[in-house]
Amino acid sequence: MAEIKAGFVGLGAMGWAMAAHLKRVGLLAGVANRSVAKTQVFAQEFGVLGAADPGELARRCNIIALCVSADADVLDVTRAISANAQPGTIVVDHSTVSSKTAIEAQKIMRAAGGDFLDAPVSGGVEGAKNGKLSIMVGGDADTLERARPVLEAYAGRIAHLGGIGAGQNTKAVNQVVIAGIMQGIGEGLALAEALGLDPAVLLPTLSGGAAQSWYLDKRGASAMRNEFNVGFKLALMHKDLGIARDLAASARVGHETLDKSLVDFAELMAQGYGDEDVSAVIRLKRRKD
Repeated sequence: MAEIKAGFVGLGAMGWAMAAHLKRVGLLAGVANRSVAKTQVFAQEFGVLGAADPGELARRCNIIALCVSADADVLDVTRAISANAQPGTIVVDHSTVSSKTAIEAQKIMRAAGGDFLDAPVSGGVEGAKNGKLSIMVGGDADTLERARPVLEAYAGRIAHLGGIGAGQNTKAVNQVVIAGIMQGIGEGLALAEALGLDPAVLLPTLSGGAAQSWYLDKRGASAMRNEFNVGFKLALMHKDLGIARDLAASARVGHETLDKSLVDFAELMAQGYGDEDVSAVIRLKRRKD
């Protein structure tokens, strides 16, 4: 296998940390970002190529990871890479988009003699910074093995779920589960507040029993303090749940929690809270005097 020269596109809160881990293990050759200024800041700090666009990055790198916001972004970046890439180039997409987008992106890369993996992640900003993300991968198994050293730089777990699109379908399931958890945590903690229970005693008690969850441990105390500036933005969760609802409708399974969460997050976005963490759903659960 050729020496890995990795690139990274998308230097948001998670992408910046993931790219930094690639530099730490000696695989990162360059980065690109919608904001060229942020590209240059990263390039200067870490001593790598700051590409003007993904096409320039593709001329220097043979495995390129993406962490962008929307389906259209994934396809645009993949097209730019495919137009400039050498045969054998792999694009690994860590964004949360639809499985249909992943299938289309794989076609684009394969037409250029490369390949594409859909590899969404879970674990939040903390997981990215700690290099402990859970990565759910769809695509060719041999392609994953070639790209595995890149993923291992910031993963705590890498799971191959099946063919192209399986990673995104798994992420949709992940977001449904999170939405249900946050609905329960929001209602439970709002009730605790109304009953006058002490968070310092309440939260470790809950976490010591069957109510324990990652979100309760990481967001329970901050939610009760009205601190919602950490973690995963609820506007992005709203986008993800829209993808999940389409899948659930097509599969003809129940999606009541999805529907409720979409309504709640839309209301919070309308109130100006779209950039807050998903734990802000507690705002809608509290007693209204």
